[in-house]
Amino acid sequence: MTTVLIVDDQPLQRYGFRMLLDSVPETEVLGEAAHGSEAVRKTAELRPDVVLMDVRMPGMDGIEATRRIVAAGDRSRVLVLTTFDLDEYVYAALRAGASGFLLKDARPEELLAGIRAVAVGDAVIAPALTRRLLHEFARLAPPGGDGSAEDPRLSALTDREREILVAIGKGWTNGEIATHFVLSESTVKTHVGRVLSKISVRDRIQAVIFAYDHGLARPHAG
Repeated sequence: MTTVLIVDDQPLQRYGFRMLLDSVPETEVLGEAAHGSEAVRKTAELRPDVVLMDVRMPGMDGIEATRRIVAAGDRSRVLVLTTFDLDEYVYAALRAGASGFLLKDARPEELLAGIRAVAVGDAVIAPALTRRLLHEFARLAPPGGDGSAEDPRLSALTDREREILVAIGKGWTNGEIATHFVLSESTVKTHVGRVLSKISVRDRIQAVIFAYDHGLARPHAG
């Protein structure tokens, strides 16, 4: 059973999400919130597995709410829902710690699959869309990365794990990484898990951001 908090300032939108989630036995809606501050409060109270987070809301928006939820260090993960696939707010939300995002017009089965994936620690962004995001992360990332070698988290990586992190930063899927390095996908999955643990990030998307921030990934790097 995956528990969910629905956050959206439009009552009809919340109703639609609740109807969908209530229609399947594997999800349970713990509550709803109409704005960011309410989302932060209810997340702390209810501790849902997943917070479905709208971005644009009056008062505290979804970005600040995401930042506060993640900073609280609880187990709840945030899945951002947006109307625009390259909305500038989405980048900020991902940097704030969201585990991914989907469009509001996603098919019901896509939303349900996304919720399940986020609940178990995966990031939810299609590979093609990830590559588009990478260009924006690269544009906004701190220049240089000259001090990256001094980061103790990078020093803890083996050579293979560093290669895997670079590949994640390029937006490669586990299958693409497995093909490139002639590894099984299960081995790649193990490597990815170790990389995420060693660099202390929650999911693959945060690893992408880490790679860009430390100069390990660049646009058109392959």
